[in-house]
Amino acid sequence: MKSLDLINAIVELREEEALSFAKQLLEDGVEPGIILNDAREALEQVGQKFEDKLYFLPELMMAGEIMKQVSEAAKPFLLTEVESKKIGKIVFGTVEGDIHDIGKDIVVLMLDAYGFEVIDLGVDVPPSKFIEKINEVNASILGLSGFLFLAHQSMMATVKLLEKEGIRQKVKVMIGGGQVDEQVMKITGADAWGRDAMDAVNIARNWIEKGTDHGN
Repeated sequence: MKSLDLINAIVELREEEALSFAKQLLEDGVEPGIILNDAREALEQVGQKFEDKLYFLPELMMAGEIMKQVSEAAKPFLLTEVESKKIGKIVFGTVEGDIHDIGKDIVVLMLDAYGFEVIDLGVDVPPSKFIEKINEVNASILGLSGFLFLAHQSMMATVKLLEKEGIRQKVKVMIGGGQVDEQVMKITGADAWGRDAMDAVNIARNWIEKGTDHGN
């Protein structure tokens, strides 16, 4: 029953209660993996409410923040090998020439909450830096964010550099931002585009489930 209490508290955005329930479950010996799965289930319900327009960005951000706190509380109880299990690596950043970070930060927060290892390179990131980091961490997904129209050129340049470096086939590219749509996706050469953070989560999870991770 306490597990259900945790889920409900997160879905209803009762931050202090959610953290209290999580800590009590941990002290009672409940496996941290079970608690994190419950928290992710709650986050999925929040995501559905967002998609149904019952919740909006502030609620989405609050739920993501609660998830982070629950994860932090669970970390000391996790075995090293369990803690290291992430469902996929994503290199993410706002492209060169654009310094908007609010949308990016929300997407990074949600991807992290859903179990991805996200390497956030920040804003105004040149194509070469994305490629360098992808090679360094062996990421299979690249997320490019951009609010300004000029960001489209930077997105295109980044995808072209992936091709030039011979790693395009093993890296899926998703883009998002204020003026991004399907046409921009086609122009830039990206594999997918998202309207919001939940789109990004669903796109990334779909790729991982299909065996994108580690370049498969």
